[in-house]
Amino acid sequence: MQRPNPEPTPIPSRRDVIAGAAAVAGLITAACASDRSIASLGPLGRGQPHKPIAPHETIRIGVIGTGGMGTGHCEAIAGLAKAGKEKVQIAAVSDVCKPRLEAARKLCAEKQAIAVDGYRSYHDLLSRDDLHGVLIASPEHWHAQMAIDAMQAGKDVYVEKPMTLRMDDALRLRRVAMASDKVLQVGTQFLTHRKYHEARKLIEADEIGQPTMIQTSYCRNSKEGEWLYGIDPEVEPGEMLDWEGWCGPLGPQRWDTEVYHRWRRYRSYSTGIIGDLLVHVMTPLVFALDCGWPVRVLATGAHYADPAMENHDQVNLTVQFERPCTLLVAGSTCNELGLETLIRGHRANLYLGSKDCVLKPERVFAEEIDEKKVECPSLSDQDEHRLDWLACMRTRAKPLGDVDLAARIMVIVDLATRSIWEGRAMTFDPLALRASPA
Repeated sequence: MQRPNPEPTPIPSRRDVIAGAAAVAGLITAACASDRSIASLGPLGRGQPHKPIAPHETIRIGVIGTGGMGTGHCEAIAGLAKAGKEKVQIAAVSDVCKPRLEAARKLCAEKQAIAVDGYRSYHDLLSRDDLHGVLIASPEHWHAQMAIDAMQAGKDVYVEKPMTLRMDDALRLRRVAMASDKVLQVGTQFLTHRKYHEARKLIEADEIGQPTMIQTSYCRNSKEGEWLYGIDPEVEPGEMLDWEGWCGPLGPQRWDTEVYHRWRRYRSYSTGIIGDLLVHVMTPLVFALDCGWPVRVLATGAHYADPAMENHDQVNLTVQFERPCTLLVAGSTCNELGLETLIRGHRANLYLGSKDCVLKPERVFAEEIDEKKVECPSLSDQDEHRLDWLACMRTRAKPLGDVDLAARIMVIVDLATRSIWEGRAMTFDPLALRASPA
């Protein structure tokens, strides 16, 4: 089942895109330098235009992938509509698993008191011309293709984290999204916490001096092991499950009920802790720091309490960026004691472990800089993130979890994964958008 990590497909950098005509030259240059030229991906194109939403019109969406996360989104979005927070309606759902599909369709119909359609193929859902957007909560290996297909079909997209499984898919999706007029939000809801926005303001104002070392973590524990979701013995290839459709971009795979129900435990289907957990804590810090692309990643992984899981139950990452800054990240599913979330600067430090942003000067600058606390509101981050996407669908503004930020996170995820499995540091060239061993 093991699938080697492919080399990324070179695409123009953000600088190239902003430069307009220079993007074309950069595109051609990058394509010529690659064994898999981006020309092989077909023309950029904008696909079908997005469906405009009138000021008082109800937003109609479809949900692709109705497992635990997808069904949770269904219930939450129906709740937002009932509470009057947004005029939104889930009109259709899709899943390759018949029981999951029917359960989600029934839930949406009952919660919204409307008829909701169910589709075994997501292409049938995308072919509808009455949907404004889709929420994608499928397994990671499907994220990129489903998001691209949705944008080409004229739909705005909310795609669960991690944005993709591998970096080449992330860069391909970024390329398509930046050439499109669609709104794409990635499900990294910690971005809604105001403390990270206040931290960014303080860093931009040079309140802490040069950022130096940043630390964060996502750690949890269990007795039996992680991602041991329940197995439904009735779900197997055939009437109950389109296994070939589930495998999709990975190509034909041997049927394994453990893989289907617990895919996050397996290397070919997930990056484990890194993609499922660490993206949550890394994304808002990378946003706050605004230090450009990651350029060097060194990571280690180990099996301490769950040797049966192929992915690791303890990982540690060191990430360096274009502009001087180093990020340290710890992830664990075998011990819940994490690191304090902290941005260190030459002059002062930002403490982000609570809902607030607290600035404390370094001792040698204590007479020049006053300690300060920026109080921030408590909020339901997942609901706020969903509402941000829906609001951006109306206004066409850039969402919090935009594709460019998510692509930078995916570079970290992919390089860290390679570093662990290959036992060496990995580097990334922000101009060529290419990874290589250090």
